Formats: sequence, structure tokens, C-alpha cells
Amino acid sequence: MHIVIMGCGRVGSTLAHILEDNGHSVAVIDRDPQAFRRLRAGFRGRRVTGIGFDRDVLEEAGIGSATAFVAVSSGDNSNIISARVAREMFGVDNVVARIYDPRRAEVYQRLGIPTVATVRWTADQILRRVLPEGAEPLWRDPTGTVVLAEVAFHPAWIGTRARAVEEATGARLAFLNRMGEALVPKGDTMIQEGDLLHLVAAENNMDRINKALAAPPVDEEH
Repeated sequence: MHIVIMGCGRVGSTLAHILEDNGHSVAVIDRDPQAFRRLRAGFRGRRVTGIGFDRDVLEEAGIGSATAFVAVSSGDNSNIISARVAREMFGVDNVVARIYDPRRAEVYQRLGIPTVATVRWTADQILRRVLPEGAEPLWRDPTGTVVLAEVAFHPAWIGTRARAVEEATGARLAFLNRMGEALVPKGDTMIQEGDLLHLVAAENNMDRINKALAAPPVDEEH
């Protein structure tokens, strides 16, 4: 795969190194040639100086053969314009833009441009560490309607089946962590002591879900 990255800051340079280590070809665009100093000495990808939404710059970076385009510069407008140019002018289907303003991220997500809302993500990570367990989700989609959350459960749920959790909560049991290993459960997977449950659900249902699992199951299934 050939991936074009716009922005050679800490995120862009880290992505470039990881992608190259995984065997992909990479081109990095940045308007400041000094930014390429963040790339290691042995980096084999292209370094292209210029603006990420300039047609000639993108062509020099190999956008015509790119399977993905990543915009992670420090400017929201530059990131989203570049992502749209890559998709609409060059037909790159797999694009993603980093957006600092979560309100903008929601708008662009609805327009079909996948975004990473940096501020919202960082805030969520901090809140998960300072608020009580279950207060903040592990992940939420940019529109804020769907979340992935680690949910605590009453000891009486031990020995019940995964399908009982889903039926009681109306949520999808995406995976559970058992003794440090992630496990995708089947309907008849038994909940064991020490399991960490990770549910995918509508955010407006999370209070009800937490309350349901904080109490013993109504009909215990063993």
C-alpha cells in the first residue's frame, strides 16, 4: 500500500515510521521543510514540501497510486480541505482528517469524511482516569451517539451467559477482557469472575445499562 500523510508533526512522523515498518510505502507532505527533521535518518519514503491540498504537491507525493490519505497538520481547515481534494479529485476512498474542534468533526463526519477529533479524544481519556468507573466511555463516534464503554457488573452476573447481558441491557457485548486477554464472546459464553465487559450502545442508554448491570439479573441464566 502507498499512503500519503499531510503533516510531519509528532503524529505524522510517528505514523510514517509505523507504516514503513509494516512494509508500506509512504509520502509525507509538509509546508515547512524543517519539519522533516522529525523523520528518522533511515526513512525511505518521499518528503514533499508544499501545501497538502495543492494538486501538484499531491501528485508529487504519489496520490494517484495512494490507497489512503491522512491529514494530520495543525490546521483544521487545511486537513479537511486536503482530505476532500484527495477523495473528490483523486478518488482516494480511504481518507481521514484530524480535527481539533469536535463540532466541526461531527459536521465533516456527516459529509462522509472520517475524522479524529483530537480535543474530544484527549478529554475523554483524561475523564476516564479522574471520574468513577463507567463514567466516561472508551470510545464514542464523532456524532456522540454511539459509545464503547467498559461497564462494571454485580457479582450475581458471574455464571450467566453473554446473551443474557445483551438481553438485559439492549446493548452489544463487543468483547470482554479475561486475565489480560481480549475475547469476543459468543451467545453462550459464560461471564467469569474478573471479566471486564465492553459494551457498544447508544450513549443515551448508558445510564440504564449501568443500572441494569449494577443489580442482580432478573432471571439468572446458568
